[in-house]
Amino acid sequence: MEAKVRSRSVFSSVKVFVACQSVLQLSQLLVSGYMKSSISTIERRYGLSSQKSGLLAAFNEVGNTVLIVFVSFLGSRVHRPRMIGFGALLACLASLLMALPHFLSGPYRYDNQRYRNGDSSWNSSGLCYVQSVHLANSTAPSSNQSCSEQESSTHDGIYTLLLFAQLLLGVGSVPMHPFGISYIDDHASKKNSPLYLGILLAVTAIGPAFGFLSGAFLLRLYVDFDKISADEVELDRKDLRWVGAWWLGFLVASCLLFMAALPYFFFPRDIPPEDESQADKKQQQLDTFQEVSLVHFLKSFPSMLCRTLRRPVYLLVVLAQVNLAAMVSGLATFTAKFIEKQFSQTADFSAVMIGGLCIPLGVLGTMLGGVLMRRWTLGVTGASKFCTTAILLSLLCAFPLVLMGCPTQKIDGVFPPRSTAPWCSSACQCVPESFNPVCGSDGVEFTSPCRAGCVSVEMYSAKKVINFTECRCVGEAGGSATPGTCGSGCGRFLLPFVVLMAASCLIASLCQTPSFVIILRTVSAQEKSLAVGVQYMVFRVLAFMPCPVLYGAVIDTTCVLWDRKCGKQTSCLYYDLDRFRHRFLGVQGVFLCGGLLCFFLTVQVLHMRREGLAPPEVPNQNVYELVDEHSKGREAIPPQT
Repeated sequence: MEAKVRSRSVFSSVKVFVACQSVLQLSQLLVSGYMKSSISTIERRYGLSSQKSGLLAAFNEVGNTVLIVFVSFLGSRVHRPRMIGFGALLACLASLLMALPHFLSGPYRYDNQRYRNGDSSWNSSGLCYVQSVHLANSTAPSSNQSCSEQESSTHDGIYTLLLFAQLLLGVGSVPMHPFGISYIDDHASKKNSPLYLGILLAVTAIGPAFGFLSGAFLLRLYVDFDKISADEVELDRKDLRWVGAWWLGFLVASCLLFMAALPYFFFPRDIPPEDESQADKKQQQLDTFQEVSLVHFLKSFPSMLCRTLRRPVYLLVVLAQVNLAAMVSGLATFTAKFIEKQFSQTADFSAVMIGGLCIPLGVLGTMLGGVLMRRWTLGVTGASKFCTTAILLSLLCAFPLVLMGCPTQKIDGVFPPRSTAPWCSSACQCVPESFNPVCGSDGVEFTSPCRAGCVSVEMYSAKKVINFTECRCVGEAGGSATPGTCGSGCGRFLLPFVVLMAASCLIASLCQTPSFVIILRTVSAQEKSLAVGVQYMVFRVLAFMPCPVLYGAVIDTTCVLWDRKCGKQTSCLYYDLDRFRHRFLGVQGVFLCGGLLCFFLTVQVLHMRREGLAPPEVPNQNVYELVDEHSKGREAIPPQT
């Protein structure tokens, strides 16, 4: 009997629930971070444009946004720990579905593998063969000959499957955060509640960092390491065609989610509160909330939403946070790709820069902002001034980044573009869609050794090419070319770029905690949950959902050469790096300026209100009064200022 009571007491502690919630959020956010670290790899593997990959990264917000209103209504009506457990199992299934395309697809094929089809009569290195037209047509492979194999090895619905998995992941994560936070707040003491919530906020920020670091490790492995031996891998990680084991992280995350979900089925619906004096008050509030019907809640939700958004200070601060969230969504989704392309770095190195540096500094800035606010005892006006100053300094740090970039390397026939094929390779019968980049000894890059006019090759082994020789288009003819890209050649800018970017992220994150406090202090106690719910709903609708697609579309406009498979445009092979840098960072600057403007207007509104030059805040009204048709005449609770 004593053992039974002791086993129950383990799951009757708020501290145990906080520990379980931290592990679950860490596992769930690991999936999100890993997805963003692998986005350029998934693009390359399945031939996606940046706009499509941006939609894929943002699609989990769709299911989350649609269901968040119903979760806000359910509140304590349901068994919250059990609902969190079911959501975690659903997220586990979604993570498994994310990895499924790897097992449905055939082995990854690239350039010479794509066109070789096992025929040893054709040179697998793609050299220049000067032959008669009749002989060339009978031996040289064409894109049409390889289409059937590509179509059979690549599942037609892979992109749709990935979208569905992301949608399912968003649905599964719906109950995790609101139910977890409300469950803790209902049963924790007033003294300990901020500490517990602070732990969850820190885990929320650290979770994506673990995802990026996991991506940095797993992307070093070849995508098909489970299908072929290491001796058969012809590429290295610096090759533009390299695809890492993007799918492996989703399998690991699904295992973590499954284990994290199990404890929630042992927590009771309600546990003894830490502070017994608050038990009756909280229970009375819960009973009042449970009297509201779903029909009344849905009918009154638009009026509650409009009433919340009519507060100028609340609206301006939320819009400022939306601008910052839009900037963060772009940074999280495409900064790794930006570093990879701009400075000719590998995908795993770029993931380390984001997960190991930028995100931890963002977490540090969030905590430091709360510490400074407490140390300086800032009120609403002081917090708004603090946020304005932080965003201004962040903008000043970010401005030099536009100038710290690399020009696009010279790519024969691509950059600068050329309308006609060079005479030196016109008779080589090159495969139009082949992509096997080589760097000429004169510093010019070619999309294949055939286009460089190379007629011979030096081999280290049966599968390792050292050098292409007798290249007619390199230098004054007869030059050589090495496998791989020439690169942008300005790695000296990488360190100062990373330092300034990290400083900008650190300073901008200082305003996260103060801006959140401004929102909590400008609404009534009864409307805090609604205000926070509306805040996150606006985040998703205006920032997290559309912005990755927007960034992807902007990046696609800078592409100078698209890959083509079976006559269809797929992923981008080369970008105009100057345009890429200016437009990508330019969008970031626009959102920073938007956040700066909103915080500045917040300061002005508060100043005018203090001087009596602006009308007072719209009176707050109890949320439950809005849904009770017979309570319109009651006195509203004054706002906290």
